[in-house]
Amino acid sequence: MPFVWLLVYYRYKEIQIHIIMLEDSKEELQNNVGGDENSETTDAKTVSEKSTEIESNNSEEISSNDKQGDKEILDEIEETNAEDAEDNDNHQRHEIPLLDYHAMSMENLVGELQRLVKNEKVQAIKKHVDGIKYEFDLKFQEFLEHKKEEFITNGGNEIDFRYNSVTKRQFNEVYSDYREKRDAYYKNLEQNLQSNLEKRIQIIEELKGLVNVEEDINTTYKNFKDLQENWRNAGPIPRTEYNNVWRTYHHHIEIFYDFLHLNRELRDLDFKHNLEEKLKLIVRANALANEPDLNKAFRELQTLHKIWKEDIGPVGKKHREQIWEEFSNATKVLHQRRQDYYKELDKVYEVNLEKKHKIISQIKEIAENTSSNHKELQKQIKQIEALREEFFKAGKVPQKYNEQTWATFKDAVKTFNKSKNAFYKNLKREQQDNLDKKRALLDIALKTKDSEDWDIATKEMKRIQGEWKTIGHVPRKYSDKIWNEFKSACNHYFDRLHSLKNQSSKEELENLEHKTACLNKLKEFQLSGDRSKDLAEIKGFINEWKKYGHVPFKKKNINNKFNTILDAIFRKLDISKQESELLKYGDKIQKLSASDNENAIYKERLFIRRKIDESKNEIRQLENNLQFFSNASEDNPLVKNVLKNINNQKESLNTWKAKLKKLNILENSINKEDENTSNEEE
Repeated sequence: MPFVWLLVYYRYKEIQIHIIMLEDSKEELQNNVGGDENSETTDAKTVSEKSTEIESNNSEEISSNDKQGDKEILDEIEETNAEDAEDNDNHQRHEIPLLDYHAMSMENLVGELQRLVKNEKVQAIKKHVDGIKYEFDLKFQEFLEHKKEEFITNGGNEIDFRYNSVTKRQFNEVYSDYREKRDAYYKNLEQNLQSNLEKRIQIIEELKGLVNVEEDINTTYKNFKDLQENWRNAGPIPRTEYNNVWRTYHHHIEIFYDFLHLNRELRDLDFKHNLEEKLKLIVRANALANEPDLNKAFRELQTLHKIWKEDIGPVGKKHREQIWEEFSNATKVLHQRRQDYYKELDKVYEVNLEKKHKIISQIKEIAENTSSNHKELQKQIKQIEALREEFFKAGKVPQKYNEQTWATFKDAVKTFNKSKNAFYKNLKREQQDNLDKKRALLDIALKTKDSEDWDIATKEMKRIQGEWKTIGHVPRKYSDKIWNEFKSACNHYFDRLHSLKNQSSKEELENLEHKTACLNKLKEFQLSGDRSKDLAEIKGFINEWKKYGHVPFKKKNINNKFNTILDAIFRKLDISKQESELLKYGDKIQKLSASDNENAIYKERLFIRRKIDESKNEIRQLENNLQFFSNASEDNPLVKNVLKNINNQKESLNTWKAKLKKLNILENSINKEDENTSNEEE
């Protein structure tokens, strides 16, 4: 009789589970008709583990007064495990870091997509690829609109706008490669999933048949264990079938354990083993509360739920409620940690939102005050670029504000670009006008460069050179070319003019020859060691040099060469700069004396006094500056430089005073001679 009652009980349970499956199928159908693309698994999949471990009383299900948050975390775990049921490697998607794609440039997005497609499993990167594509499309659309505005600003017609982007082409190639790999993977996966589903259904049928065979209970139990092992190795199945198949399997597991009621020893042994394994899972779940990596802890919790649900059978009734409560409490602790973490993350996102709003306000302010000056506008362009980079690096914002924030940012940048493009469109028109003006001047220069009417041509060439300087910029591609042509025409004319003057000034050319010869002799001069003799020879060089007059204008630097060599010789003779200047000045004094020209002496006196006043003023100014460094050390580089300049000016002042003294002596001497002459005449 007990066996007959067992068969009746079995039939009752089988009818009951079919009713549950029909209700689930109906609900799933309603969800699919509703159009929710995420409803690949129904709410039936959220039925807790307890519904599979107990009989119809469902003593281990989450009670109706549990918080909605607890249900949500179980739903998430169930959904994730159902997704992983399609592929044993699918869990690897959690280990691939989800970067801040919003902060990356288009080129970096392409590089990251290439890396993922090349190195990661195609089924594990869907979320990453979708995020990259979303951000790339946004950035490329903004970039394309900017290029279109430039095209229209430069006079193009919108209908003719085309833009070939190397970055976009690279992205399309990599994304196409990803789609090919993904389609090939899922095509092959679909066949495997269906085959594995059939294997699992067959295992369920064989499991159902174990209670109807009349054989030794030990043999039946061994067959039961073999079927469990086959189930574990049966491979992944479609996620849409995962919960129904799993629930049906565990329903028949329970029936078999009821059947084992006839052999308490075997059943209790199994219950004991299952209890030990589940207690181990509880210990591991409790330890996750101390895991610093929250994502890692949650993935581990998902794995523990999967093991609890799929790999470990039921336990005795007296332990079922207790161990589920302990396991559930460990889950709730981790859930609370996640809730707190996401709350803090939301605060960070809110701060990022404020940052981005501030950046957008700054962009709007610049856009509303776009400069009408090229130099200032270039600064504003750099500011906008810096703000764009800052915007992308500011981090994520709450999802509900993402689209709105991006649209506002894009509009602000677009407003600035319109103003900028309008300015440069007008600037281009002005530069074209400037180009026309400079071309007209170039025509005059080309017509005048070979003129023989020197007086009129020289005035005209100087006039157009002055007018050229008043004309603003021309387009960059013409700037160098037109300037070189204009400069060449002007140089051609003035070279002819100077050449004519050089030819007409034979005396200057002769002077140049004499001075060149004198310079060469001075270069070869060697000190004898007799200071008086050497000074006499040097004075001879100076007198000879002064004897020759002016040289051609372009060769005036020969005087600098002569003085440079003289200074070097004076340094060898240990003659100070002042002494050397006075030696050179002595020749001028002689000339003034010989000329007996009072006006020339008067002009020389005025010149020297002006130089003395300049030196005094410069010394006074430097000494005033030095007061600003009253607390500074004399080793200070700035102080050293000021002191050095003061000393130089004092030396120069002394030199000019010495020259004035010589001039006074000369003047007194002349006056005395004039007085003597007058007395003799009287």
